[in-house]
Amino acid sequence: MAEDRTVVEIDGRRVSLSHLGRLLYPGSGTTKAGVLHYYTQVAPALLPHLADRPASFLRCPDGVDGERFWAKNIPLGAPDWIPTLDVVHHAGSTRQIVLADLATLMWSANLSNLEIHVPQWRIAPELHDRLVVDLDPGEGTTMLHCCAAALAVRQALERDGLRAWPKTSGSKGLHLGVPLRPTAAGRVSRYAERLARRLATDLPELIVSRMAVEARRGRVFLDWSQNASAKTTVAPYSLRARSVPTVSAPVTWAEVADCRDPAGLVFTADQVAERLARDGDLWAQLTDPEAAQELPAG
Repeated sequence: MAEDRTVVEIDGRRVSLSHLGRLLYPGSGTTKAGVLHYYTQVAPALLPHLADRPASFLRCPDGVDGERFWAKNIPLGAPDWIPTLDVVHHAGSTRQIVLADLATLMWSANLSNLEIHVPQWRIAPELHDRLVVDLDPGEGTTMLHCCAAALAVRQALERDGLRAWPKTSGSKGLHLGVPLRPTAAGRVSRYAERLARRLATDLPELIVSRMAVEARRGRVFLDWSQNASAKTTVAPYSLRARSVPTVSAPVTWAEVADCRDPAGLVFTADQVAERLARDGDLWAQLTDPEAAQELPAG
């Protein structure tokens, strides 16, 4: 039997693609070829959000119903042209992939790295260029509660002179991104914690800032810890490893404010590709140096 493998040339790089008919999302019938096609469609918007950031992946070699595991270190046998970054942490160091171009993205997607997660910093973990507000619905709450919390967070940020852009997590919640001028990591984390505690005090029936599971019931958890240098957040336009290929999708504030059905802010790969073609990158400001902001003093 002939091996299910083809070699394509992308920007002068030879990329080997294999098992293109493998079913990765049984719930939608999406194959590896479909995943590769999606990432090709969104690459012009996705790649700027990944530039200079070490990537972590949720890898599902046999699809979302099979074994899954986190992958950080560059795998053995990777082409020597794959860009990497050495990341030092308390347990040692990892040599991680940087998805700098379409060839690298396609090579990575061919490994069934369905989800792409990146930190809030580029190159140097001690300087962050992004604040993320992670809104996670607790037991008994839905996306509608997340939308209400997001609007409250938006107001609080505006009072501090900061603009934020929303996206879905592709799972249950919302993320708000705030582009920053390079800022000391500790300062960003401290601001995120103060913001979360302030909102939890002002809106105790809606928002909680404590991580304990029992504290989250009936409320939205504002996970300020996502701003630690060691933490990562799913990238905009990344697929999620759920029953169907949902996506962490940038949305407008009008969509957040007008949402009346939790399903209204769930987007699949096909829908996101259509939205991107129609609306452009709704998170483009997060990669625009002119949009970078200064955290308030304190």
